[in-house]
Amino acid sequence: MHLFFRVFLLFFIVFPARLISQNVGVSDVVVPPHPSAGLDVNFTDKGFLPPRLSTTQRNQIVQPAVGLTIFNSSTNCLETWTGILWFGPCTELEQQYSNGTAFCHLPTVIVTVTNPATGRTWMDRNLGAHRAALSPTDSLAFGDLYQWGRRADGHQCRNSLPINGLSNTNTPLHGGFIPSNNAPFDWRSPQSNLLWQGVSGINNPCPAGFRLPTQAEWEAERQSWSSNQASGAFQSPLKLPLAGVRSAGSGTIAGVGTGADYWSSTVSGTNAVTLYFRNDAAYTHGWYRASGFAVRCIKN
Repeated sequence: MHLFFRVFLLFFIVFPARLISQNVGVSDVVVPPHPSAGLDVNFTDKGFLPPRLSTTQRNQIVQPAVGLTIFNSSTNCLETWTGILWFGPCTELEQQYSNGTAFCHLPTVIVTVTNPATGRTWMDRNLGAHRAALSPTDSLAFGDLYQWGRRADGHQCRNSLPINGLSNTNTPLHGGFIPSNNAPFDWRSPQSNLLWQGVSGINNPCPAGFRLPTQAEWEAERQSWSSNQASGAFQSPLKLPLAGVRSAGSGTIAGVGTGADYWSSTVSGTNAVTLYFRNDAAYTHGWYRASGFAVRCIKN
């Protein structure tokens, strides 16, 4: 350990309650601290590690000073006390999410999870989600809402505007949500059943090596839950949140925090099959392809 760093540590060990009246530098080489900094940490191969507290531990701090900063181990985010609330990147994302401006066009981080009951490996979060769900109503885990068969062109963003007029191609020339109020309630005319079939599906929105699950794969997951309802969905290895849905006819978002539909690749007549659950039920069924539902990708 460099002599400069050892002397710095020794000062705080011998004089733990003494005040410092000048700026201090900490580095692995002798580098004078910047005159504007009370504490200047200067390394090229190390980072600054703040105190790590859970939300419960953080809330036990008595009269935190404005500007007090910790790393919240419950949310995996830096947080600073503003005098009114603990604010950090996750708080800002939650505000952006409530305004519909978060996550659009950002790639979803790929972290996998395996259900030992089914042996299948999935992404641990919905497409467009910031993280795996911490609770059934964790807004940062809801992710995007896709119309069945469409690629990630912007329509999946929760604040995308409805644009009338069905598409006659697999790739509309805009990223708007295409409502449909008439049978067969699809955004594409004529319909195509090949858009989300497997990793080679024409518009497969999942990362390389992943695809939409089939109805049978969703059923296997559902049957492994501890209960056939939203609590079982969240308590499963996939930790599925109540992401809500988007209406096929109007593009209105509803059911956030109370229900969710997750698309499968399976078609059923003019509809496509989805996994639906709420607080008192769960099942798979066919529904309108123009609807906006969550997507969870399975490894091929």
